[in-house]
Amino acid sequence: MMSGLRHPARALALAIVLGAWVSASALAAGKPAHRPAPAQAAPAPAAASEQFVDGIAAIVDKEVITLAQVDAKAVQVRRQMEQQHIPVPEASVLRRQVLQQMINAALQDHEAQRVGIRVSDAQVDRAVQTIAQRNRITVDQLQREIANSGMDWNDYRADLRSQIQDDILRQRFVEDRITISDSDVDAFLSMNAGQPMAAPSAAAPAPEPEPAPAPTGPELVELAQILIEVPDYAADSVVQEKRKQAEAILRKLKSGADFAGVAAASSNGPQALEGGNMGIRPLHDWPDLFSQAIANTPPGGISGIVQSGRGFHILKVLRRGYAQRPAPKSAQAAPARSAQAPAPAAATPRAPAPSGPMMVTQTHARHILIKTSKVVDDAKARAILEGLRARIEHGESFAELAKRYSEDASAPQGGDLGWLNPGETVPAFEQAMNALQDGQVSEPVKSPFGWHLIQVEGRQTKNMEQEFRRMQARRELMERRIGPAYEDWLDQLRGQAYIDNRLEKAAGGGR
Repeated sequence: MMSGLRHPARALALAIVLGAWVSASALAAGKPAHRPAPAQAAPAPAAASEQFVDGIAAIVDKEVITLAQVDAKAVQVRRQMEQQHIPVPEASVLRRQVLQQMINAALQDHEAQRVGIRVSDAQVDRAVQTIAQRNRITVDQLQREIANSGMDWNDYRADLRSQIQDDILRQRFVEDRITISDSDVDAFLSMNAGQPMAAPSAAAPAPEPEPAPAPTGPELVELAQILIEVPDYAADSVVQEKRKQAEAILRKLKSGADFAGVAAASSNGPQALEGGNMGIRPLHDWPDLFSQAIANTPPGGISGIVQSGRGFHILKVLRRGYAQRPAPKSAQAAPARSAQAPAPAAATPRAPAPSGPMMVTQTHARHILIKTSKVVDDAKARAILEGLRARIEHGESFAELAKRYSEDASAPQGGDLGWLNPGETVPAFEQAMNALQDGQVSEPVKSPFGWHLIQVEGRQTKNMEQEFRRMQARRELMERRIGPAYEDWLDQLRGQAYIDNRLEKAAGGGR
């Protein structure tokens, strides 16, 4: 497993900015996703006040989510679904789906508070600046775009803050716990032999019309699902009731009902309000139950009922196809053509990586990491490292102090991170590291993982062509595994929390 400071899957992209930019693009197009702040109980709308006198929709641990907050969020989600042409379920169903999203958001907020993750105004400012630059506009223009979409600028910044926080959580508790072995990488490269890896940046020109290439590599499938969840340790009567519910939904779909609309109204899956869309992956990367159920299902087709440990699934194949063979060498001087598998509509094509030697300057570094928590805040973590830095300046060994004090997995090795490639660590760490001379020790540096002291041991220039291909393979494999791992982590948070979902109780079901 790699050190917690590295990007396990996004070695060449700033994850927290990328996540924020994707949201910003959506918001600028009119897709608000603001996470309402915790609130005390407030008066409920008239329609709900008879049933919920105190105006409370749910309690998550000690946090109250009010009906007013749910209704405000539902207005935003309704607008988003209409823009995506997803049939909007009736108001009571939309309310319940929105509330489930808000409960998940509250659980992540509580976890961030527990481990001491705080997103500063400066981090939000940097994300805003990056979003503006990537959209080739000024911050003022971005602010006007957000206003034109109907969203308040302060709400937009609050949403960015939440997304940055959640991305830090994913890095710390999901990505860092996914292990991709060398044999996994070898198998991936073997399966995709002859296909150019995608470069980390620079969009390619639009593909030019050409004869359909022969299929190669793994088959890719984009799936949507409707999940009827079955509670853990449910009685047989409950399981049968849930199966009958799934069967009724399947009959409705076979009669011509819109899958996305039914998913939004009926699915218990986390993607319900996106029409159940779970994304695109190689067929063999979907769970075996899924890949077997849709083995012979054409695009647009729907599976039967698939039972898993979570409940009953109905799957729709949105798209399926193969990667394309790379263009012949004689054509490689022409504008780059897409050699990737079919991608989601929102995906940006990337140019193939250059072939031949890739000379890269690597840095050999050590670090000492002090993580923040409720007990150790930023000021205390920084003070600890300043004390250690003073001891190093007076002759103590950086490596020995790292063994004793560092909270990173590299501590037993004296904080040794080995030879690091550009983009392999988070930006704050890399920027500080690049400013150091050989043998020099940094001032305390803050990253999403805590506070660091960094020492540079040396630098070298190396041909990284093969390493780059392996790094890109790891990145692709990680992207495929993050989704299921993230859902499992959310399930763990739900299992550890006190959740009183009053809307779900009023509807007569659910957890």
